[in-house]
Amino acid sequence: MMNRYFVDLHIHIGRTASQRPVKITGAKSLTLSNIVQEATYTKGLQMIGIVDAHVPEILQEIEQHIEKHRWMEHEDGGIITHGVTMLLGSEIEIYDDHCQGPIHVLVFFPTIDTMRKFSDWMASYVKNRSLSSQRIYVSGKHLQEQVKKWGGLFILAHAFTPFKSVYGKGVKKSLTEVFDPSLIDAVELGLSADTTMADQIEELHRYCYVSNSDAHSLKNIAREYQMIAMKEATFAELKKALRHEQERKIMANYGLNPKLGKYYRTTCARCLSRWSGEQCERCGHRQQIVGVYERLQQLRTTSHTAVMRPPYIPQVPLSFIPGIGERTYKKLIERVGTEMYIMHEASEDELAYVAGQNIAKTIIAARNGTLQVHEGGGGKYGKVKSPE
Repeated sequence: MMNRYFVDLHIHIGRTASQRPVKITGAKSLTLSNIVQEATYTKGLQMIGIVDAHVPEILQEIEQHIEKHRWMEHEDGGIITHGVTMLLGSEIEIYDDHCQGPIHVLVFFPTIDTMRKFSDWMASYVKNRSLSSQRIYVSGKHLQEQVKKWGGLFILAHAFTPFKSVYGKGVKKSLTEVFDPSLIDAVELGLSADTTMADQIEELHRYCYVSNSDAHSLKNIAREYQMIAMKEATFAELKKALRHEQERKIMANYGLNPKLGKYYRTTCARCLSRWSGEQCERCGHRQQIVGVYERLQQLRTTSHTAVMRPPYIPQVPLSFIPGIGERTYKKLIERVGTEMYIMHEASEDELAYVAGQNIAKTIIAARNGTLQVHEGGGGKYGKVKSPE
C-alpha cells in the first residue's frame, strides 16, 4: 500500500552553521537546521531536496547531525531527520558551446558518499564549490554522464523562466541541442508555468513534471510542491515515482497559478509595463523581458497531448493572501496547524476562529481554485484579488 507525501525538492542553503555564505541571495536564516525545523513543523512536508549539499561544510554538518542528533542515512537513500527526509542535491549552471544562454539543472544523489564523490569531481570544474549554483566548465552531456555514474537523478530546473533555463534562453528550439534526452529524469515547471503550458512542447511529453519552491528564504519553502505516492520517503522510492514504476507516482502538482509568477508575461525591462509592439508604450524603452507565456507560444510544437498527467492544482501560498501578515500567519500555525493542513484540510470554521471570516473565505477560495489574480511579469509577482 502506498503512502502520500508532500515533497519540495528545491531548497537552497543561505548560510552554513558557521554563517559562511552559500547562496549569496539566500536569507541568513536559511541554515540546514532551520530548514529542517521549518519544513517539518511549520510547512508540514515529508521530503525535501537540499540543492547545495555539494558544499563540503554542509556535508560535514549533516554528518555531525547524524553523530549527535540521531539523524540517519536510509539504506535506500536520503537522510532521515526528525520528521522529514532530506535528499542531497546540487543546483548547477551549464553554459557550454551548445548553449544559447546559461541553463540551471538539479542533480540528486542517494548517499553522503556519492554526493562527496560528485562534489570532489565537480571541484575541478567550478570556481568555488562552497557556493551555490556555480557554473561548471564541462558540457551538459558530460555532466549528465557523471551524474548517472554515481546513481544520481538529473532534473531540468525552472525550465521556462527567462533567465538561466533550458527553454528561456538556453536552447533555440530543443533540449537535444545541449542534453541527452534519455538521461533526464524530470522537468521542473517553475513558478510561471503549469502542466498544460509545458505540454505545448511535444519533446517533454516523455517526462514527469515536478513543482518546487526554489526557496531563498524560510517562508518560501513549499510555495510549490507535489504530493507523491511512495511506500517510504526515500531516494529509491522517489526515483521510482518519477518513472511511474510499481504504483509509485506523482499524484498532484501544487504550483502557483502561473499568472502569479514573476515572469508570466512579457514586460518592459525598464518600467515593467506590459509589452506589446516594438517598444514600451509607457516609457519608450526598446528592451523587453520575454514572459513564459509568450516564450511558449514561440516554442510550441503541438496544441494537444495524449499524456495522462496528474492534476496541476493552482496554489496560492499563505504569504500571497491579502490580510495575512506575520502576526496572523504565526497565529494560524500555532493554533490551526502546518501550512499543508491549513491549505488542504482545515475547515472554514477553524480558520475563521483564528483569522477572521474574510481570510478564511480567501483560503478556502484559494483551495478551490476560484481566486482571481493580477498577472505578474518582469520579475514582479502577480497579486491575489480578495473575493467579494
